[in-house]
Amino acid sequence: MIAYVKGELAFVYERSVVVDVNGVGYLVNVSPATISRLPSRGDGVQIFTYFQSGENGQFLHGFLTQEEVRLFTLLISVSGIGPKVASAILGAMTPQQIILAIVAEDAVALSKAPGVGKKTAQRVMLELKDKIKTSGAFEESGFEPTVAFKGTASPKQDATDALLALGYGRAEAVQAVLEVAIDEINTEGIIKLALKKLARV
Repeated sequence: MIAYVKGELAFVYERSVVVDVNGVGYLVNVSPATISRLPSRGDGVQIFTYFQSGENGQFLHGFLTQEEVRLFTLLISVSGIGPKVASAILGAMTPQQIILAIVAEDAVALSKAPGVGKKTAQRVMLELKDKIKTSGAFEESGFEPTVAFKGTASPKQDATDALLALGYGRAEAVQAVLEVAIDEINTEGIIKLALKKLARV
């Protein structure tokens, strides 16, 4: 198992790169979004990897953070989701956005990724919602799993519902509420702070 490759960025292609590690070139599949965040050719780079072995050969899929690797592993565990679609999702959304979309059951947000339709998004949410909460990925994203997503009455839930009624997407509403809400603030206060935050996005 190759956890990461660290060396000189030797070549950059449309959807892959070659990292020279002590004279050995490792071909790593990466998304265009990852390529846009890489240093210039000839510079040092560290890419975290997922090693795939199958009938079609052996491949390294690369990411710039370990969190992205963990989410990639979760995404390809969904029936019908292969490395190409998983990479497309990670290329279109940040790990935090993906986690929020899954837990908040926001199929519209997930469907923005290339190659992901409504049915695929719903399958991702169905199969990963419980896994996200038990994998450690949710806590690592910086959000608390105790927020009310299941309809129980609370200022956070009421504020989220209000933002939805104003036309905001579920994932962005949940994220805004989570980032501004503290125990002492009532529903109205959360809504005001969340709206100010959303206005700056």
